[in-house]
Amino acid sequence: MATHDKPILHGYFRSSCSWRVRIAFALKGIEYEQIPVNLIKDGGQQLTDQYKALNPMQQVPTVEIDGITLSQSLAVIQYIDETRQGPKLLPACPKKRAQVRMICDIIASGIQPIQNLYVIQKIGADKAQWAQHFIQRGFQALEPILKETAGTYCVGDEISMADICLVPQVYNAERFKVDVGQFPTIDRLNQTLVGVEAFKLSHPSCQPDTPADLRS
Repeated sequence: MATHDKPILHGYFRSSCSWRVRIAFALKGIEYEQIPVNLIKDGGQQLTDQYKALNPMQQVPTVEIDGITLSQSLAVIQYIDETRQGPKLLPACPKKRAQVRMICDIIASGIQPIQNLYVIQKIGADKAQWAQHFIQRGFQALEPILKETAGTYCVGDEISMADICLVPQVYNAERFKVDVGQFPTIDRLNQTLVGVEAFKLSHPSCQPDTPADLRS
């Protein structure tokens, strides 16, 4: 378990939840180690007894840090925000902080879990249509909210945990052929954020476990 050494991230290159944590580490300038957990190979390495002992939910990410083991990306992000130097990922203003958490919950509770790998594997042949429906439904709710809260970024003019959640979800939307252009605020914010260095460094196309044909 990581104590005084670098944090250890157990994740998967294309997992949006793993990507959130990678973005947070990059924004904070935190060096960390990665142990890939292939969600596809051998029926899913997250389903092994060894990994279950680390994360009983058998999901990614799992982070070993400061002598504890954490799962759930938002819990990890808030922990490192509270314990590490660097730009704050939750605003000091209570109203803005609540808006950030609201946006995160819409994505992390209302969109992503309904179209994640475990769910769509159960859907079968209709998985693309299923994912499109629930991403579209979530973005229809998110667009007017972001129209009210956004400045340069999701909430005002500082990058926050809301932005960390947004970009991987837009990536998923594009994978499932959702027309993001019909959501102009989401589209604008995403285009701004993907140009930020921390988002580039953490992108699924350049991780240690990224397959060669998906690297860029």
